[in-house]
Order: sequence, then structure tokens, then C-alpha cells
Amino acid sequence: MKRFRRHGHDSQRDKLKQELYQFNKTVEHGFPHQPSALGFSPSLELLAIGTRSGAIKLYGAPGVEFMGLHDENAAVTQVHFLPHQVELVTLLDDNSLHMWTLRAHKGVSELLEIGRFTLTGPPGAIPSVTRVTAVLAHSSGELLLLGTEGGHVFVVEVPGFRELEENNISVEDVQSRIPEEYVGRRNLECVEALQENPLNPRQVLIGYSRGLMVLWDLDRRCAIQHFLGTQQLESVCWMEDGGNILSSHSDGSYCHWTVTGKDPQTEPEKQETPYGSFPCKAISKILQISTRQGPPFLIFSGGMPRASYGDRHCISVIHSKTHVALDFTSRIIDFFVIRDGERHRGDPNALVVLVEEELVVVDLQTEGWPVIQTPYLVPLHCSAITCSHHVSSIPLKLWERIQAAGKLQNLHYSRKPWPINGGQNLAPDPPQRDLLLTGHEDGTVRFWDASGVCLYPMYKLSTAMVFHTDADPNDNMNQSTEGEWPPFRKVGCFDPYSDDPRLGIQKIHLCKYSGYLTVAGTAGQILILEINDEAAEQTVEATVVDLLQGQEGFRWKGQARLDLREDPVTFPSGFQPFALVQCQPPAVVTAIALHSEWKLVAFGTSHGFGVYDYQQKNNILVRCTLNPNDQVALEGPLSRVKSIKKSLRQSFRRIRRSRVSMRKHNPNNAAKVVFYFFGHKAETLHDMELAPVQRKIEARSADDSFTGLVRTLYFADTFLSDSSQSTPSLWAGTNGGAVFAYMLRLPPVERRMDNKVTAHAAKEIQLMHRAPVVGLVVLDGRGAPLPEPLEVAHDLARSPDMQGSHQLLVISEEQLKLFNLPKVSSKAKLKLTALDGSRVRRVGVAWFGSSRVEDYGESSLVVLTNQGELHVVSLPSIKLQVHYPCIRREDVSGIASCVFTKHGQGLYLISPSEFERFSLSARWVVEPRCLVEAPSETRPTSHSSQVHRDQPDGQKCIVGKECSFACLAHVQTLLE
Repeated sequence: MKRFRRHGHDSQRDKLKQELYQFNKTVEHGFPHQPSALGFSPSLELLAIGTRSGAIKLYGAPGVEFMGLHDENAAVTQVHFLPHQVELVTLLDDNSLHMWTLRAHKGVSELLEIGRFTLTGPPGAIPSVTRVTAVLAHSSGELLLLGTEGGHVFVVEVPGFRELEENNISVEDVQSRIPEEYVGRRNLECVEALQENPLNPRQVLIGYSRGLMVLWDLDRRCAIQHFLGTQQLESVCWMEDGGNILSSHSDGSYCHWTVTGKDPQTEPEKQETPYGSFPCKAISKILQISTRQGPPFLIFSGGMPRASYGDRHCISVIHSKTHVALDFTSRIIDFFVIRDGERHRGDPNALVVLVEEELVVVDLQTEGWPVIQTPYLVPLHCSAITCSHHVSSIPLKLWERIQAAGKLQNLHYSRKPWPINGGQNLAPDPPQRDLLLTGHEDGTVRFWDASGVCLYPMYKLSTAMVFHTDADPNDNMNQSTEGEWPPFRKVGCFDPYSDDPRLGIQKIHLCKYSGYLTVAGTAGQILILEINDEAAEQTVEATVVDLLQGQEGFRWKGQARLDLREDPVTFPSGFQPFALVQCQPPAVVTAIALHSEWKLVAFGTSHGFGVYDYQQKNNILVRCTLNPNDQVALEGPLSRVKSIKKSLRQSFRRIRRSRVSMRKHNPNNAAKVVFYFFGHKAETLHDMELAPVQRKIEARSADDSFTGLVRTLYFADTFLSDSSQSTPSLWAGTNGGAVFAYMLRLPPVERRMDNKVTAHAAKEIQLMHRAPVVGLVVLDGRGAPLPEPLEVAHDLARSPDMQGSHQLLVISEEQLKLFNLPKVSSKAKLKLTALDGSRVRRVGVAWFGSSRVEDYGESSLVVLTNQGELHVVSLPSIKLQVHYPCIRREDVSGIASCVFTKHGQGLYLISPSEFERFSLSARWVVEPRCLVEAPSETRPTSHSSQVHRDQPDGQKCIVGKECSFACLAHVQTLLE
């Protein structure tokens, strides 16, 4: 009977797990890594970006996002929307074409691939004959024209991808009416451009790379006019009147041609080189857009003088007497112009530019052509991300103060609304306000609205102005020199350069209830800041803390500390620093903790830890954790003698151990050795693992490097000396498996400014295998984690149970161990390494609410391992509930960047510029839910009835492969 009861209980628990836990990767925040193609649908108002990894991403109104991934590991080179439809075509660099559609399912749209096609030439033809270089999605919505490297143009029917051989345009057809001396002198080479006559869709302009342009009639299947250009062709633009053509060329010039019907036209009507007679770079793309009143806009990319400005990435905009060269900080991929009006044929509204590291949108209707702030696709990596910190459920008052400070920083942006508004965002409003704080290499902390699908920038804090650096505080990217030629204007915010790597932010902690913020950096600096709604001029007081405590015989060979500005500094509204703690030696800060109720900040490095009272502005505790044998930590990461020798010695020791271990498990496999060099960040040296999976726990030697490195700090009001009276305490865990507990004595509130806070050593734990301690949590009498500081005072959490006995949960890299307090006796443990060889890398406490019952939930521990797996562990029983694969174990940076939220979600970097959001909760999921409907406007009159069809519609979708029934049904529906 006992066995049956247990089985029933397990079944009930399994059902409850389904209501609590569910793993989903939900949305990707940030800017796509390595973009390679850009597309835009004026009728759908959707933007498409293709990447080198084969991803295709669509964006409309804020919250409207879609993502697809090609099966082929090939770069997307072109993206084209079919006019007035919900389909688009992508071209990959493996020469395959792919058809995608936005199909409605259960009230929301999904991006699905419905067909693929590879152009096949005649038997024995060389590959260049069918290598696609230019694509034209015909306005009929039924044809694709494919220009190739061999100079041929193939006509393909869509969406069935059926080649219409009788409509193909060969090089011989084009050359038939060209003077022999022109043909003899110039090989036409590849098709560079295909453009449709805006007034007659049956006329197509074919541009060849050697300069020839041919006006072709699709109905009569013959050339109407030849334009004999002599310079290498880069792009063509057909003006709206249908009678004039612009062509841009490799020598930095552009030509104006008139469609006269006289064949051939040997010279252009006008030829101009915008930036002078000296050799210029190619104008890779050119557009001329008319306005209802006044002169047209001329917009082109490139064309800069090669010798002086050949390294600039520019798009020039010329309108009337205004001429600006927009200067970007990364390579230009593509651009387009959004126009006003129902059919988007009115005045230019905005210029949208995709560069390698960001998307920039320029307002063309406001004086000065300011940039429009993007609600998505913001480059998270303006400066490289070094750390991140998530804060859930921000109080409204603090939210509004941060928002107000951010608005004052954005006065230079255009006030026009975001111009891309396709689709409908059907996702419900976020239930709470969440912040993601990212620390950067240049010393900035950026605040992001992480409540919903769009990661929106709210506010930027710069710590560089506290120190003496090479940066000019008055430097402005938008400044330009009067009379400068070309008339450059810096645009965009991507700046990969750091004035001083010591400014890099390593740790962040924000108290959402008090508005206090702690920021720690690479050179041992810890800043304490408070939010202020007004600008203020003040001097930051510095306290130097010697973590070596005067030990003799040690010499720091690492970086020097930053020089503090002694003069008063004017800080803008927002977070303003009022105190600075400077660690000596100035090593990387590896852990911080902030307790705003006690007005204390704890900090740790590879040498030790301390506690700072920021109300009285003095240090109350210093503890050196350094091992005398740890020469690497003593000399610093810049040492090039003993530290490298010791590191290599330890590496070879690990290799020997791993080889022995591997021989025991599989004697036929030889050990594969890979060396990694991790640069100057001390905290990452510990992650040097040559055996990716170790099935056996191995005790670490006490003289291993960085055993004294402080990994985690934790404030708790708990029982240390006896079980009758609780006391404030600080807990510190190190890389060598040691846990130090200090009792803190705080004076009464009324004498807080007069009497000093004192700290006394109380407990010390040494884990048997000396595994690094990555997390510490105290559980109250109910087994629940202690609430955050001030959380109970704001009625946002119930008071902790101080009647029952408390427990300390120590999370090391290898196991979770529970201790009773105050005796610190072992109670229970959960081993992870012994089971699957994984090591704990990240840990967080989260509340999981039931998806079925509104008022039921559980606190659990979320664990990420070096294998990229997520484990959810129940509290206080520390039993494994569920586990899911999340991150590839080879993705070391993704695992290291992971941050958990308080409600069972998380984010990690999938590239330097993108966060992947995931959810472990069945109740709280942030994901795009949107609908895109086909445009209601009628299509242009189709002349496709004149195209001969020799095969039944939709017979094949992939060359050499029969279509699936689902794909065939969809194709037939579209054709009907």
C-alpha cells in the first residue's frame, strides 16, 4: 500500500510540474549579428534583414517580429518581398532561392518556408551561367526575373518556382543589335541590376557590370533600346516618370539617361562626379525621389575621394541646396527610403540604412535631418557588453524617474513617430515593469525596458567622467566643421573603441526600492550612486581599501588604478555618484552586494573582500583571502613571468589527470588538448577546462591559482551565534570552496550617523573538494529564501519566518549543500558533477506561479551548468524537478553571460549584439504574438496571361524533388 501511495503522489507531482515549469526560447533582443541583406515591403510596412548565418528576421510595428532560419548554413545575400502579398523570396550565397510566407495560425501569423529552388542550366554549362546575381520580383506578383553571372536572365513563375524557358533572355539576344566595335571591346559580364519601368511593368531594364544597359520588352521578347555605358556599372534607378534613368559607376560618377526609343544611345545626357575629379570610390547604389513641391532628393552610397576618405562609410543626401554626407561607423549593407501616401508614392519620409553594426533611420522631413530613435534593433553592443543585471517589478516612481532622465539625453533625436508600422501586436501588456542593466567596456551602464518583446533603451549612465581619461567630455559625434568638404555628419551610436579598458563595468547591483546603485569596474573601483532628478555639481569622495592588509613581500605587477577627478564634476539628472571605494591592488571586482536598508556595500576581488558603510563613508571590514602560494593573483594578470609558468604547469597537470581519466573510460581515445588564452580578466582564468566533461569529482589543491578569488557575497538577517536572536550578517564564498560568515552590529536608527557599524568573524566553512562557491542563500523557518532589502517594508513580500530554524544553502560548482543554522551542521545535499560531469556556472532564485491556479506558486533554484543545461531545484528539499538543454556547451560566452529573472525567465548573449530570452515558467512567457494580413489594395493589372505555360501549376517547388502535400496545397490556394 505504501508503494502505491507514493506512486499516486508522484503522478500528482508530475502534473503540478507541468503547471509550474515549461521551457521555451521566446524572442531574440538586439541587433542581428552579421547582417548581409535588407528588404522592405511598402504595402505590408515590414522590414526584413538576412544574416550570414542564414537567419531571416522581419520587423513591423513595435512588438511585431518574426524569425526564420534556412536549413542551409549559407549567408542570405538578397531579400525581396513579392509586391502586395505576404510572401518574400531570399537568395543565399549557395545560389538557392527560398520562398517564405506569413501564414495565420490560431489568430497569429507564423513565418514559414514554403518552397526552395535552384536554377539549373543546360547540361555541361559552367556554373556562372546560372549563378544568380540580381533578382527582380515583378509587380504582377507572379514572376521572378533572375540575372546571372553569365549575363543571362531567367524568368521563373512563383510561387511554384517553375522556369519559363521560352521567356528567358540570353546574352545573344541582347547583343544582336549592339555595334560590333562595342561588343568586341567589352564583354558584358554579369547582370548587375534589374529594374521594372514604373509606368509599364512589361518593360524591364537590364544592367550589365561592364556598363551596358538594355531596355527589354517582356511581351515582344526583344530589346527596345541599348544604353552604351563605358564605366563599370554598380546600380541603376528608374525615375518615376518612366522616361529617365540614373546609373552609378565604379569611378564615383553617376549618369543620366533618357528613354528616347532611338537605338543605341551611345552617351548619357549628363554625367557627374559628386566629389571631384580625383579618383573616387564606387557609388554602389543611387536613388532619385521626386517631391510634390520642389526639387527631388538624390541619395547615394559611396563615391568618396579614394585617397583622402576611402575608409569612410557614407551615404550622401542632396536636396536643393542642402548636401550632407552621413558618416557611419561600420560598413553599409543596404538602404531604402520610406515615402508618404497610401501607395507610398508621396514625399520622402525617412531614410532607412542598414550598416554592419546597427540600423539607422533618418528623418527627411524635419530640418537638419535628425535620426529617429529605434524601438527595436538597438545595438546592444555600442560598446562591448561586459556584464548584465536584471531587476524585476520596478516601482512606478523609480521607473518614471529613470524614464525622465533618459528623455533629457535624447533631445537630439527626431520627434517623428517610428515610420515602420506593419502588422498588429496582439501580445498582452506586460504584467510588470522590468529593467535589464548592461555594463560596457567604455564604463557605461545602459538601462533597458525588458518588460516586453522590444528591448527599449531608457537611460545611459557614464562613469568615465568621475576619472581622468583621454576622452573629451565635450566630444559630440554630431559636430561637423563649417565649410568642410565632403560635408560629413556622424550618425549612429556604435562605437567599438574604449578610451581606457580599466573603465569596463564588471558588476552591477540596483536596489529598486531606495534608488541606490552600485557599479564595480575592472581596476578595482566601486561606485555608489543615487538617483537625482536635477543636475548637480559635486565631488566624489574616495576610500582606498588595502585588501592585502599590509602583507610584505608581495609585488603587484598588474594595471594601475584610475585617477579620480579632484575637482567638482557636474553630473546630469539621473544616477549620480557620491562615493568611491578603490581596492588595492586594483584587480577586477568579482563580486558585489548592496543592502540599502543597512546602507552597506560588500565587494570582493581575487585578493579578498570588504564591507563599506556608504552612509558614514568609511570601511568597516577587510578580509584578505589570498593564498600565499597564489603567485598569479599576487602579481596580477599582466605578469608575464611566474604567472604564465604557473598557469602552464597547472594546465599540464590537468592534461595528465584528464588523460588518465579518459584512458580509464575509453582506452582507444587519445586526449585532445586545446589551449585557451583568456586575456586580462582574472575571473575567467578559473574557467580553463581542458577536459570538458569530468565524471569524477577531484579535490582541488589548496595552492591552485585564484583560490582566494571571491565569487559571491550575500547579506542576511539570520541566526549566527544562537537560535534565539537573529543578527545582520555577511557571507562570502571563494574560488577555493571556503565560506566566511561575519556578524554585523548596526547601531539604532537614531544613532546611525554617530556610531560605527562593526563586523566580527563568526563562522567558516571549508568544502571538502574545494569546489568554487557560486551562490549562497539563507532559507527562513518556512524554507523560503529571505526577501530582498526593503521588500517587506514596501509590503511587496511577507516577513520572513524568524521562529523556525534557518538553513544555509551553499551552491558550489559541483553540488548543492544545505546546512542548519546556527550550528552549521550538514543537513542534505544534491550532487550534480557525480551524475553527469557538469559544473554549476550560474544560479538564481525564482518564483514559479501555476498556470492553472492563480494563487499557487513555489520558490525554486534555477541552475545553469557548463554543459548549457538548465536545472530547476525545489526549495528547501533541494530535489531536482526538471532540466532542459538551453545553450550549446561550446558557447562559453553565452553561458558566462546568462542572467536569471525573479519569475523564471532568463537572457544570454547568442552573439555580441543579441540576447536570447528564454522562459522556464508555464505562467510568465514574453514572446511576440502578432498578425500580418495581406494588403487590401488591389494588385496592378497582371499581364501574366500572355506567358505560355507548358506544365500544370504548382507541379514542382524544389528542383528534382516532389513538393510536400502541405506546400502544394498552399501554392494552389495562392494561384487560385
